[in-house]
Amino acid sequence: MPALIAPTAALHASWLESRDEWGRGVHQDGAGLREVDDVDSPDGFAAWVTRLNEAEKQAPEGWVPCSFRWMVEGDRYLGAIALRHELNDFLLEAGGHIGYGVRPSARGNGLAGWALAAILPEARALGLPRVLVTCNPDNAASARTIERNGGVLEDVRDTELGTVRRYWITL
Repeated sequence: MPALIAPTAALHASWLESRDEWGRGVHQDGAGLREVDDVDSPDGFAAWVTRLNEAEKQAPEGWVPCSFRWMVEGDRYLGAIALRHELNDFLLEAGGHIGYGVRPSARGNGLAGWALAAILPEARALGLPRVLVTCNPDNAASARTIERNGGVLEDVRDTELGTVRRYWITL
């Protein structure tokens, strides 16, 4: 059974395997990874994990508070989901409250839908009346995932991230 957990340095090797499946330098939605993060060295990875966990209470400059969770099964990292506690202008336009990504070898098993459903109670506990979730218009699987979790399409718009489908989920 999969679980959502706080990021942990104990999964360094499995996380690196997942990163290599995505490809080095490829953006992973929901991961909170920046180009400057050193995730290859154990110390750098631990520092990144610490930053992710601290983001719930103290967001880095230019970011909003965010709860990062990892999808895992046993000691295997499967993906990430991020719950942003509020929206700034950029997130309202393009990024949304929730972003998620599943490692390529774990896709097609309903994991994203399970993780999205599992994070919604956390959003509700934050007092959010609804959450914005976006996806690429060409990503039919993600659109279905959002819709199955109650997402109602507001619009499709051009943003600085490109064209996005914008859905609201009432909590």
